[in-house]
Amino acid sequence: MIDWEIPVGLRQRCSVSTLSQCPVVLYQALLTPTPTDRSKQSGLLRPLRTLGALVMLGATSPAMADWSVVTGGALFYTDDVALFSATRRSSIDGDPSQPVLDTSRTGIGSDMVFEADLLMSNVITSGLGRTALSVKAQGFIYAINPEFSQASILLEAVHAFTPRTAIRLRYYAAPDQLLGNSEERRSGIRELQNERVTSHIGSVRLDQRLSDHWEIQLFGRAGIRRYNEAFAQRNTLLWTVGPHLVWHVTHHAKVVLGYHYERGLAEGRRQIQFEDDNSYVHHFTSVGLEAELMEHLELELDFHYERNNWTSGIPGDERDGGHENIFLGSGRLLYQLTDHTGLTFPVQRAQRKQNFEQTHDHNTNAGVGVIYRF
Repeated sequence: MIDWEIPVGLRQRCSVSTLSQCPVVLYQALLTPTPTDRSKQSGLLRPLRTLGALVMLGATSPAMADWSVVTGGALFYTDDVALFSATRRSSIDGDPSQPVLDTSRTGIGSDMVFEADLLMSNVITSGLGRTALSVKAQGFIYAINPEFSQASILLEAVHAFTPRTAIRLRYYAAPDQLLGNSEERRSGIRELQNERVTSHIGSVRLDQRLSDHWEIQLFGRAGIRRYNEAFAQRNTLLWTVGPHLVWHVTHHAKVVLGYHYERGLAEGRRQIQFEDDNSYVHHFTSVGLEAELMEHLELELDFHYERNNWTSGIPGDERDGGHENIFLGSGRLLYQLTDHTGLTFPVQRAQRKQNFEQTHDHNTNAGVGVIYRF
């Protein structure tokens, strides 16, 4: 996923990969005086439908001319429409516990998906120091199954107290995502209906550089997922905590290790008549490598393991005593064409297995994309 990109060409001992995961570049941007065309940028929050308008306005309006704007798009092939968005967002810096259908075997099959991104960022100076503000809109547009198309919005603030200490605050919203058809239980008929979910999640991360090679990050988040009325018993409050350890191997490579513990409590745990309690304990572990292979070529590799333990104790609920194992590997090559343009080549492979299902669910996503900085 193109996530919080550093503008192509800004390479001060760091990968072009992700601004929020690159403290050296970010702290330099926050603590070092910058030219006017970088220090007077400003941000704006807009939903997916304004992506094109914002880019055009940022390029033509004098009031917005100083904004830093990075836009990108990638075209993906996916072999599982129902799992694509959950796989794409499953990362240490994403939303790895995004819900999916009880089973992905819906007969929907494969599709071509266009992933669009728009990032607007600003570094401001105040009496408390310098703060980086970023706003990102992202959308998934499905070619064959347009009803699955969806958008998300991220608002982030990163404040550096010293060159070695910073705090990151983030708000994430993903409205009205279609998960697919699932069994509705509130009416008592138990017929298949569209299942939709809206997520609102806030997070905080404290980054502390221990030495030239080691950094620790303490992460926490809390939020709510609300489902459409037919599945309201699945409305879930969640909270997450976990540490990350970053090893800066060289100026051109780093390894990131992370673990998250998450607890989700559903309204259905008190509504035993529906036999549908999706409360859970979620364990997420990740190891990632970001490396600059040569001057204009970078590589990202990640491997994640997730374990969902359902905590339902309601008789008749298929989740009673249930668990799920998820293995996910991803890779991305980024090639810098010019100071403003880069090409990306992402690929992912995920395998999911629930102990109350008889088959494994697989998801493969492969794509090619472009990043452009205005």
